[in-house]
Amino acid sequence: MSVDRIYILGVNHKTAPVEIRERLAFTGDPGLPYRELKVIPGCEEFCFLSTCNRVEVIFVSSQGGKTERRIREFLFAGRMSYQEAGKYVYLHQGEAALSHMFRVGAGLDSMVMGEPQILGQLKDAYRNATEQKCTGLVLNRLMHKAFSVAKRIRTETGIGSSAVSISYAAVELAKKIFGNLKHRKVLLVGAGEMAELAAQHLASQGVDEVIVANRTFARAVKMARSFNGSAVAFDELVEELARVDILISSTGAPGLILMKDQVKPMMRKRRNSPLFLIDIAVPRDLDPRLNDLDNVYLYGIDDLQNVVEINRSERDREAVRAERIVTEETLKFTLWLGSIEINPTIIDLRAKVEKLRDAELAKTMANLGNLSDRQRKAVEVLANSLVNKMLHHPIQYLKQEGPVADKRTRIDTVRMLFGLDPDRSSHRDPDSK
Repeated sequence: MSVDRIYILGVNHKTAPVEIRERLAFTGDPGLPYRELKVIPGCEEFCFLSTCNRVEVIFVSSQGGKTERRIREFLFAGRMSYQEAGKYVYLHQGEAALSHMFRVGAGLDSMVMGEPQILGQLKDAYRNATEQKCTGLVLNRLMHKAFSVAKRIRTETGIGSSAVSISYAAVELAKKIFGNLKHRKVLLVGAGEMAELAAQHLASQGVDEVIVANRTFARAVKMARSFNGSAVAFDELVEELARVDILISSTGAPGLILMKDQVKPMMRKRRNSPLFLIDIAVPRDLDPRLNDLDNVYLYGIDDLQNVVEINRSERDREAVRAERIVTEETLKFTLWLGSIEINPTIIDLRAKVEKLRDAELAKTMANLGNLSDRQRKAVEVLANSLVNKMLHHPIQYLKQEGPVADKRTRIDTVRMLFGLDPDRSSHRDPDSK
């Protein structure tokens, strides 16, 4: 099959502002895209991916432009004209589509390079497409290849190993101080988005307990419940320092909420065991003088931002290695598609020659009269051997590596020489007598 029958049409955070992507969000009826796309002429296989940052249709079609136009009309139906949609949409075809697919799966096309969430979203999209019976031989193979390419990139490069968000960087710093976080207790001060993200990262590290303190106690309870933790009143904050190892503060308070003089006596209660303080609030929550206390490690948002920038540079370097893997896997997949393209010709060629063999064998056996089983077997072996030897060079000729255009020329040559398409052949088929 020609690689040029594979397309990806869509918009993402690079080509369309959020107000456009919001208008394309298909959240009402999850079955709608499948019902609408399935009836578009030429849309032979497809997968529909919709996230907050991208909407894409990956499809296989032999009608190219007509199918693409209908899919674009579906995506933007009632929202904007075909011409206006052209400002935001991108269309990848052939090897460019394969490369894009592998880059999306590996997070190389994401807002945060290397982020792993997109792979899960892509797997969900594929599962939905298979449940709706919208995929076939080509997309099944392509999607599984995208998953394996993403895994290979994460294994062979450091694209996902460096923290590039403030919350994740805070957790990574905690790991450097304590090593394993499994038996650590964490106190989250504040119940906003930053604290929640930090809690998610900490939970994934298997911390022993998450305690939440917030001025609005109900919000503390709600967040603590999300992580099987416990909530305490804001006024209990200082006392809790006696039993936690890590404190992450992200309140919206206008001034400092924890002073050096409050923590100093608590360190005696802790018998000077290490206390890791992370202040990701702006303005700051924690007294900068806390760093003067022995075994107190205070990091602010500027420290974490530096870590994030360094890690982002490391990811950019790893991305170069990842792109090399994408190029290599794109070539492999194109070769596999090429083998699909020549297979029908090999099957037709073998069928035609074997039909000739059977006809000639029947005539020869009739002329030879009574033969022993051993003699009949010898004649059949001779005929089969001749067929295999005659087919060897044409088949090797078809399997030669090279540009797609050359492969199509070779296929046409073999089909014409052996009269595999009677309607196209200028020569009369000897079997037609």
